[in-house]
Amino acid sequence: MGSAVRKGDYLFDQRIIPDFAFKVLKVLPRGEGVITEGTVIEIETQEEEGLRLSSVTFEDIIGHNQVKRKCKVVMKFLRDPVRFGDWAPRNILFYGPPGTGKTMTAKALANETGSSLFLIRATDLIGEYVGDGSKRIHELFRKASHEAPAVIFVDELDAIGLDRSYQAVRGDVSEVVNALLTELDGLQDNRGVVTIAATNNPFILDSALRSRFEEEMEFRLPTKEERLEILEHYADKSPLKIEADLREFAALTEGFSGRDLKEKLLKAALHRAILEDSPAVTREHLEDAMKSIPAKSKPPREMFT
Repeated sequence: MGSAVRKGDYLFDQRIIPDFAFKVLKVLPRGEGVITEGTVIEIETQEEEGLRLSSVTFEDIIGHNQVKRKCKVVMKFLRDPVRFGDWAPRNILFYGPPGTGKTMTAKALANETGSSLFLIRATDLIGEYVGDGSKRIHELFRKASHEAPAVIFVDELDAIGLDRSYQAVRGDVSEVVNALLTELDGLQDNRGVVTIAATNNPFILDSALRSRFEEEMEFRLPTKEERLEILEHYADKSPLKIEADLREFAALTEGFSGRDLKEKLLKAALHRAILEDSPAVTREHLEDAMKSIPAKSKPPREMFT
């Protein structure tokens, strides 16, 4: 109340965490308006199109040969959905530690088949009002079907799909899960659409939800050889030359994911070199970056087997 509003400003709805922002597209009368009890706010829904990405390919994904082999069937389906009929690979679950390439694989699938890609976090599917969450789910699948071939990638599935023994399920979350189950069951003919969900641990998912995925693909932490390949892959893309024996750091980074190697080691070392105006990233920069990384604790093996 009493706030002055101009075109281009943002209004924040603090009933949602994190705060939800609305951009002001028009103010009447023209110029600047002041919010009072008589102010009418109209919300305009902006249509979102499938996101087409072109930068990620399967060559960027180191290791995971078993996953990539299974993904070839999905690629064949996306390129020729009619061929598969009722035997389409529609619902797939990616699982494994964070940063091991689950999102990258979904991007590569879409990119290499020319498919539309819808990336969404599971928590973004929860609406503010009763019925809003289920509406978002059905609208998401409607758009994907309209832009088929398409890949829907739902990240952090466990945020809404935990087994009931782990949480007291809120009504709005239960509503979203039920709507998702309906779409995964294929009651609507979403021809040419593949749904991929990702979780760190499939064993804490609700059994009804997990059973809808006909294929589960495991993403493991990289081996020593794969860590070296990942380091070399990103070192080639570094804006500064890396003058160090990466085999040494591949041996020191057991338990690191591919994302850890890039973001916590190589990028941190690069930033140190840039701050020092160094012409290259040296062994000392990498050692300093290693010292600032918290010690890795290995996940229990039974979580991923």
